[in-house]
Amino acid sequence: MAATTDIFPSSDQSITEQVELFQFDSDELRQRSYTLAKALRCPQCQNQNLVESNSPIALDLRLIVFNMINSGSSDQEVIEYMTSRYGEFVLYNPAFRIGNGLLWGGPIVLLVLFLFFSWRSIRSPHST
Repeated sequence: MAATTDIFPSSDQSITEQVELFQFDSDELRQRSYTLAKALRCPQCQNQNLVESNSPIALDLRLIVFNMINSGSSDQEVIEYMTSRYGEFVLYNPAFRIGNGLLWGGPIVLLVLFLFFSWRSIRSPHST
């Protein structure tokens, strides 16, 4: 069992080791980097953040986040950097835009229109 544990470490243990291997200037920067990397989605994986994902791109992006935060960049600068290169897919909560509104509101509008016209056709007398 010990060999299996060494070969396949738990995800929490490996995440902690990866963060601790990077040399941060302070614990506050380490915590900020870790929190920000957890808030960004891996562009390759389905619904995994940069910390949870083991894909090569997530490792690279995690290192970019760590380096940017360690060099003094703000969280917003890191987010802008990531969205300029990978789009809003890396954000779990993208900014509201008209396209997003149509995507989310369109089905609701269609349902309301369907119910309205169904109700109207049921209420109106049918001429034969």
